[in-house]
Amino acid sequence: MHFSGNSSDTICALSTANGMAAIAVIRVSGEKALETGSRLFSKNLENVPTHTVHFGTISNEKGELIDEVLVTVLKGNKSFTGESTIEIACHGSTYIQQQILQLLVRSGCRLAEPGEFTFRAFMNGKMDLSQAEAIADLIHSESKKAHDVAILQMRGKFSGELKELRERLIHFASLVELELDFAEEDVEFADRTELKQLVKDVIAYIERLIRSFELGNAIKNGVPVAIVGAPNTGKSTLLNQLLNEDRAIVSSIAGTTRDVIEETLNIDGILFRLIDTAGIREQAEEIEALGIEKSKQKIQQAQIIVVMSDAAVETSTQLGHGTMPTAEAITWSAELKVQFPKKKIIVLANKIDLQKSEESSSAPEDIKVLGISAKEGIGIDAFKSWMVSQVQSGYDITQETIITNARHVSELEAASVALQQALNGLETQVSGDFVAMDIRQAMYHLGVITGQISEDDILANIFSKFCIGK
Repeated sequence: MHFSGNSSDTICALSTANGMAAIAVIRVSGEKALETGSRLFSKNLENVPTHTVHFGTISNEKGELIDEVLVTVLKGNKSFTGESTIEIACHGSTYIQQQILQLLVRSGCRLAEPGEFTFRAFMNGKMDLSQAEAIADLIHSESKKAHDVAILQMRGKFSGELKELRERLIHFASLVELELDFAEEDVEFADRTELKQLVKDVIAYIERLIRSFELGNAIKNGVPVAIVGAPNTGKSTLLNQLLNEDRAIVSSIAGTTRDVIEETLNIDGILFRLIDTAGIREQAEEIEALGIEKSKQKIQQAQIIVVMSDAAVETSTQLGHGTMPTAEAITWSAELKVQFPKKKIIVLANKIDLQKSEESSSAPEDIKVLGISAKEGIGIDAFKSWMVSQVQSGYDITQETIITNARHVSELEAASVALQQALNGLETQVSGDFVAMDIRQAMYHLGVITGQISEDDILANIFSKFCIGK
């Protein structure tokens, strides 16, 4: 990857958000960071100990005072970037920020490009590529679960696991290749039974990581939940109940929601993106029909589909002893299951507080039905618990590595294919050099994840997505 300037340049940038604030932080990193800072600051920073903070003033070339600041000094490879760094904490006036940045540029610094500080940290061995990507995820985390997953990866849990896998594969690949040097003696250094088991174990581990991406992607970007159903079944009331506020229009008149309404809800640290759609019915006026079409589009995008039904209407289906969802809702959810087999679908039989019968009922085995009263809040906690359970899918987010990056999934899938080929070769007793080739191909893809094997276009794509100053 190539930035517009030289990698030996001393770079600077605003590391806090743009705009006026109480405090702003300007980061300077590079060989001449301490020398440059000393020319602007009221104290020589080259003579102070590393990891110290100093109060003083910054003045321009004419000696005019710009601001009183705190400067943090991080020397040598003991900084985030792995090179000498100073961080100037000034008052958050946009004028002051620009004056200090202009002073730094006139003193020989170059304005940093997006992700350049983190790129230097990667190049100087302070972190691997997957950890660098986790930093970006951490910055953009919107929920506790997204934060927890990013923290684990940033601290090297995923990297450590991949390193261990590669080392085990390298060991056996080396033994297999060593056998080729003694082909005439018919010597076997690698136990084929043990190697088969190793490859099987690695494949199983990788496949579980790949499956975790559905959860990781949901945690990282939020879980889209489409609330659908016939008009006046309580979709907007449910949305308001979940959000504890009157966000959506609630009316006894069918068809009052004419567009898609979206809100976010945090449940147990997981962000759900709730989509209250227009009620779907065959005969609708033109404006309402446009909302219905958008509803159908949102159903396709959702990970969870909530089918609302009015449990109090006379056409409700008798399931067991109680009156629950309408036959239309049951039929519709069954059709959705066929059309979208990977989506999580639940039927909410709303308005159970208006039912004549107080007895509970059961739904057909292949359809999840839950009785609620969106207006009174009955069954809402059970519904929330169900949504969380559908997302977590048996993974322990606090302990297990969860994949959140599509690039990682792609490389893991390629590694799995290569290992499966190696396993097939072992079982059919093909030549050891072909087996070793497949194993090394798998190791290559694992190495691409952490950056042990890197290409400029991959690095450019990753670091270009970072903020300036990071």
